[in-house]
Amino acid sequence: MDPHTETHVFSCCLLPPPQDPLAFLPGGSGALRALPVCRQWGQSPWAPAAKPGMQLPAVTGALAPSLLAIPVAFGINGATTLADSPLVLMLTGVLVLASLFSIIFFVSGGSHFQDPLFCVFVVFSFTSIVDLIISLEEDGYISGFMEVYIREGEPYLRTAHGIMICYWDGIIHYGLYLAMIAAIGQRKSYRNLGLFWLGSLMMSIVVFLLGNLIGKYSSDLSPAFLLNLPYILIPIWAGTRLFQQPKALPCLSPEKVAEEQRKRLYQRPQDMGLVLVLLLTAAFTFFRGMVVLDCPADSCFEYIYQREPYLRDPVAYPKVQMLIYMFYVLPFFCLCIYGLVLPGCSWLPDWSLVFAGAVAQAQFSHLGSSLHTRTPFPYQTPEDVWWSFFITNVLYALGPQLLAYRCLRCPAFFLPATPANLHVGKKHQ
Repeated sequence: MDPHTETHVFSCCLLPPPQDPLAFLPGGSGALRALPVCRQWGQSPWAPAAKPGMQLPAVTGALAPSLLAIPVAFGINGATTLADSPLVLMLTGVLVLASLFSIIFFVSGGSHFQDPLFCVFVVFSFTSIVDLIISLEEDGYISGFMEVYIREGEPYLRTAHGIMICYWDGIIHYGLYLAMIAAIGQRKSYRNLGLFWLGSLMMSIVVFLLGNLIGKYSSDLSPAFLLNLPYILIPIWAGTRLFQQPKALPCLSPEKVAEEQRKRLYQRPQDMGLVLVLLLTAAFTFFRGMVVLDCPADSCFEYIYQREPYLRDPVAYPKVQMLIYMFYVLPFFCLCIYGLVLPGCSWLPDWSLVFAGAVAQAQFSHLGSSLHTRTPFPYQTPEDVWWSFFITNVLYALGPQLLAYRCLRCPAFFLPATPANLHVGKKHQ
């Protein structure tokens, strides 16, 4: 073929000249910039596009299964009245979740399964609506949905703590699921939301399960208790995938990063304030841990009887919560102080999000349970210390949120040296 004919063929096909070997990609050789995004989602850049009309939008496809929880809960409540058996309830729950998984796969056509967390979030959004129904029914706003399941399967959900974690799951977690599902559908990063959700869910389920095993409801456990095990196993697997997702590194020059990391603590007043807040929070965490360990000091005795009598509740949720604070959250607060003093602690932004979610969920459940009418009167917070108790616990929850916000808003101090070196290398190429 002579050169004139070759040029004519390419112009008719609306393709660039053959000197660009990547011309068949949309955008020519510049399409290589999209390859990391494709690898992130496990999708080949040469994969054919999904056919329109074969799948629902991500958010719509998530809302449909989650809203099915309302008629499903009502139907199961009526059907299981004929056979009030905990084993039947557990098998029914397993069957419902398996059917839901099949519906999700059929509706989405498998397109969103390039990210398997899509299925996790959709299924968990269904259980979030179930938890919201439980909390509303136990507080008397609705009736006739989950009465049989609560009575025969998980009676400990009738406690103040059980109601509070159901509210949190049905409102906060449900909102996070919808946001992350929308991000998956739009091929956007949801890493930060996922880490916050991970900490929140893990704190919720660990305190809930341990409290059921050692509290006053330990003798009332039924086979339906096993339905909570996926809430331990799946978040562990999901957490590994979230940490493996690439971070969104800020566009900062090496000079800016070096200038920020050269600053001493006294030159960063916001970080000084955060260090002070973390020190006070760590001291309060240690004190409440000693209180639930029956420290004989007069201050501990006065606090547990006159300030937070809920810590003595035999349901054991508050005691488990304070011990987790003492043995896990307290060391993290110390590490955060270290990360705010010395530069380059690249682990701090991610883990600050995880612990921000964990502490937010824990404080909501603890604060709400202390004031809820389902808590026996001797263990409710006295009226004369209500405001001091409320403000103290809100400020306790606020500290980790401020830390996470600081890490995300100004991350230069926490960046390692490697990204800066890479930036310099690219700059000189």
